[in-house]
Amino acid sequence: MSIAEKIKVLIVDDQVTSRLLLSDALTQLGFKQITAAGDGEQGMKIMSEQPHHLVISDFNMPKMDGIGFLQAVRSNPNTKKAAFIILTAQGDRALVTKAAQLGANNVLAKPFTIEKMKAAIEAVFGALK
Repeated sequence: MSIAEKIKVLIVDDQVTSRLLLSDALTQLGFKQITAAGDGEQGMKIMSEQPHHLVISDFNMPKMDGIGFLQAVRSNPNTKKAAFIILTAQGDRALVTKAAQLGANNVLAKPFTIEKMKAAIEAVFGALK
């Protein structure tokens, strides 16, 4: 069993198309345990009920944005160890800095390629195969 097959991933993005693209890319990389949420509030509910190993979260979302969600994940003892990759538009330096200060493990710029997603995840977990 590969590392990817053991990792539970939570995708948090308010755009259905983005969630589908992320899920498809993760599946191509060998991930089998993928859950999705439409915003940070829903994501935190899922994490509270069933902690995941990896969170990939968009920044701009209604109810609770990516930074608020990151703060909620990091402040909860049951979820704070989850790896967190934040999705952002190209060149948003202020967001990248803020996310790093709050404990994001990595940043993935949109639009992304499967290779860039793999590199972002492997920077946190090591080689997936």
